[in-house]
Amino acid sequence: MKEFFTSIPKVQYEGAASTNPFAFKHYNKDEVIAGKTMAEHTKFALSYWHTLCGEGADMFGVGTSNKSFGETDSMAIYKNKVYAAFELMDKLSIDYFCFHDRDIAPEGKTLAETNANLDEIVDLIEELMKKYNKKLLWGTANCFNNPRYMHGAATSCNADTFAYAAAQVKKALEITVRLGGKGYVFWGGREGYETLLNTNMGLELDNMARLMKLAVEYGRSIGFTGDFYIEPKPKEPTKHQYDFDVATVLGFLRKYGLDKDFKMNIEANHATLAGHTFQHELRVARENGVFGSIDANQGDLLLGWDTDQFPTNVYETTMCMYEVLKAGGFVNGGLNFDAKVRRGSFDYTDLAHAYIAGMDAFALGLKLADKIIKDGRIDAFTKERYKSFETGIGADIVAGKVSLKDLEAYALNLGDVTTNESSRQEYLEAVINSIMFQG
Repeated sequence: MKEFFTSIPKVQYEGAASTNPFAFKHYNKDEVIAGKTMAEHTKFALSYWHTLCGEGADMFGVGTSNKSFGETDSMAIYKNKVYAAFELMDKLSIDYFCFHDRDIAPEGKTLAETNANLDEIVDLIEELMKKYNKKLLWGTANCFNNPRYMHGAATSCNADTFAYAAAQVKKALEITVRLGGKGYVFWGGREGYETLLNTNMGLELDNMARLMKLAVEYGRSIGFTGDFYIEPKPKEPTKHQYDFDVATVLGFLRKYGLDKDFKMNIEANHATLAGHTFQHELRVARENGVFGSIDANQGDLLLGWDTDQFPTNVYETTMCMYEVLKAGGFVNGGLNFDAKVRRGSFDYTDLAHAYIAGMDAFALGLKLADKIIKDGRIDAFTKERYKSFETGIGADIVAGKVSLKDLEAYALNLGDVTTNESSRQEYLEAVINSIMFQG
């Protein structure tokens, strides 16, 4: 079989002192942290779309990297993408991958032709999954690229478009089940609006819920036992996305009775686009029992769009893994690198450097998050800060034993509230630094 990434060797763990650019400095997949190996904690996944399909094009210029992998025929190109994907996963010790249906096979002139293309490619994927012992983390349908989705998919004003999207979701679910995936993602690429002057918001939201309910019913009927995910994103490509952030999506799920089947696939870059921190979105999901999976990347806070950079900010990865550990770890989800190299990093070697950097950043974040939890000062301070709710009137409030009249009577006897204590934010930030940068 042809080797595509000839400049990339099999990447091994060499430790923090290593200067080898093709070595892991922190990701030692068999190292045990908090009762699990690093590989079990992280469940790293390769994103098929950015890695095998993304060529560096942006709104100002064409691509700078060729991802045809030496072929000109459409199906031959996509078959080589499969071989390239598994070669790269093998060299980087990545156990999982994620895909959109249109990432793995070309779209034909008809839906039937497109599905036949998918079946042919999935045969090859299934063969290589067995050969390399790799797994599918989750699948999804690309219901946003084709012009038919210019007004959305589930939220389109065109019923034919809704039907076509439903057919795509059906096929993508079948592939996900066939390949053993434990997750299926709804990312509303164009599920939103540009102006309310021409928008029936109620119908669009109802229809989005209708498609999701149909997907759950069909998925369960064909043996899908994993999690359905929604991936919150506030903007791009539409001005206002219905899946704005975790809290917005949670309200949507509860309104339509979908909260028992759906969890969140949270992306770092989407969190910051919504005006939140990555940790905030993870905490909201964790506190509401809908934490599921993560799209691992980072954005550029100086830019107002989704830059999808490989994650290297160790503060971010540390607080991410802190939330993951506090949530009890991943069940069906994992860390999918929904990230791409910069447009000027066009060489295949840059892909390896990017993945190594991202995997090391999360491995180091995992180790540091475990240290923060074991250190105990952050948890102890937070517990102490809310101690007034453990006894007396606070305990009665928590237990639901008091009415507004009861609380008024209690407050009338207080005089004034003079017992507040400092939040010690700067001290706590210094604690984090002291743990992260211990000698």
